[in-house]
Amino acid sequence: MAYETIDGQKYEKELLDLARKHTTGRGEGKLSKDEVADLFESTQDGPGVTDTEKATLAYIRKSFEFTDAAAKDFDAAFAKL
Repeated sequence: MAYETIDGQKYEKELLDLARKHTTGRGEGKLSKDEVADLFESTQDGPGVTDTEKATLAYIRKSFEFTDAAAKDFDAAFAKL
């Protein structure tokens, strides 16, 4: 598992890279519903969602832009963790 440290906090690099990939290049620069689903699917790589994965998702929610529908999906999925 690779990590990236931002402002002294350790985050999962794979999730950050996925969010960055989805918000660069073509498109409006916002995470969509399908891209939010990709993020949460990525957390299912082990027996459960780790504290680092949760912290990374929280950072993504705070630091990236979302479409309105994607924001609702993200918040609902995050609340279930």
